[in-house]
Amino acid sequence: MKKEDSKPTLEARRAFLAKLGGAASCAGVVVGAATLGVVPAIAAKTGAPPDAGSFPTKDYDWTKHQWGFGVDATKCIGCLRCVEACKNENEVPRNAHQFRTWVERYVHLEGEEAVRIDSQQDPVNIQASGSEKEFRFANRYKDAKVDKAFFVPKLCNHCAHPACVQVCPVGATYKTEDGVVLIDHDYCIGCRYCVQACPYGARYFNEEKGVSDKCTWCYHRITKGLQPACVEVCPVGARIFGDQKDKQSPISLFIRNNRVQVLRPESGNAPNVFYVGIDKEVN
Repeated sequence: MKKEDSKPTLEARRAFLAKLGGAASCAGVVVGAATLGVVPAIAAKTGAPPDAGSFPTKDYDWTKHQWGFGVDATKCIGCLRCVEACKNENEVPRNAHQFRTWVERYVHLEGEEAVRIDSQQDPVNIQASGSEKEFRFANRYKDAKVDKAFFVPKLCNHCAHPACVQVCPVGATYKTEDGVVLIDHDYCIGCRYCVQACPYGARYFNEEKGVSDKCTWCYHRITKGLQPACVEVCPVGARIFGDQKDKQSPISLFIRNNRVQVLRPESGNAPNVFYVGIDKEVN
């Protein structure tokens, strides 16, 4: 559907598709795009772009790139500039619960076997910000004996085998030729199957718009030769982005020169976000 289509038409189609998705779920089956006969919509987006160009940039050829993302947890200082930049760049809701990217803190205290994890969902961290619209890491360990602590940025992993694409009943979630997983909000019916299927908790539901949302690696920027907003603002270089087809790109060098890990490799999703400096507790 084109952006200029009327709102009533969009709502009517969503209602119709929702009925189809609901009928399938009532039958006890999480349906895929093929079940509803919308595979052509996906094939059209993931196929070779005409005249070596693809959206959103006319002269961009997505067959010549394979994007990847790196996170160096040994460098992250938990400043949350990346989170703020992402919200500003991508119009993410201004609250302390919905994010395209976020940062978690892992703390090992002396005498404790279990690691303590602080996240954006922690009420203490929200209170520390002084606003219900954001969070900051509370200084709760100032009097504790900390054995080890580190921060872990998280975001959509843009998997090679994304579970979210498999469960979307209308083809709204799809994988591009350059390895980025996107959501077509004109097609999303708000069923939230993808939110439930993501093993990384990287998706959220935008109540105001009635659609699922997540990190896109700032696709509108990288297709123009720019860096994702979070990478651009990181003051310590903890976030690395680049083209894996370019062997001298920042991400290729990062992967080649480090012993990298991915989150939940047992899921079979084959993430394209690579980590350095994380413990086994990070998932």
